[in-house]
Amino acid sequence: MSMRTVPLRQVPGDSPIHRLWAGTKLIGVFVLGLMTVVLPTWPSLGLVAGVMLVTAIIAGIPVGALPRPPWWFWGLIAIGAAVNASFGLEAIILFLRATALGLVLVASSILVIWTTPMAEVAPALSRLMWPLRKLRMPVDEWAVCIALCLRGLPLLIEEIRLLVAVHRLRPTSGRSDHPSAEMGIMDMVTAAMSSALRRSSEMSEAITARGGTGRLTATTAGPHRRDVIALVLLALVCAAAITLSAVL
Repeated sequence: MSMRTVPLRQVPGDSPIHRLWAGTKLIGVFVLGLMTVVLPTWPSLGLVAGVMLVTAIIAGIPVGALPRPPWWFWGLIAIGAAVNASFGLEAIILFLRATALGLVLVASSILVIWTTPMAEVAPALSRLMWPLRKLRMPVDEWAVCIALCLRGLPLLIEEIRLLVAVHRLRPTSGRSDHPSAEMGIMDMVTAAMSSALRRSSEMSEAITARGGTGRLTATTAGPHRRDVIALVLLALVCAAAITLSAVL
């Protein structure tokens, strides 16, 4: 992911995808992810990738919102492909399939974040995990933790972006082994930790002032007819993926 792009934010819109209940989107990500893990064939991966592409187009996701991985990300993939190529054709095909699986899973998760207000995630998780509440599981606490992580990640990425920009402006000796270079990295890590602690303190105070964590998991919405249609389409996609994988 490029430091110039922060993909973990909602892209405003009023598309049919935006209007879906957050729980429906989470179910879709879980089902598609489970299907691609259990059935990691090229037809299955291709079909899920196609669904992600069509969903992004319907949601009106602009091209500028797409994350731009840095050069070293593609470099690591190329190195991994080269290493697996030394073990034969089957090894490199397996590596490419695993890489495609990871990219599809990440893309589906980011697509949910693009089209879902973060305030709707915790109530949806709490409602989806209601069977675990019968077993006295801390469902609300889990939902709050996941929701806060999703809210905090964009802030942390933005802070790191600013710290990297400041670090680049500092004068250096031109040597990576110089003490000033090491101190610069340590200063940046310390500043990032301090910023994260400050952000978490501010967030906890805001949550307390607004009535505690119970407000985060309060049910504000639920599934509608369009969600049923979306789940039916999801079932058809899974059936098509299974059929294609069995035939091809």
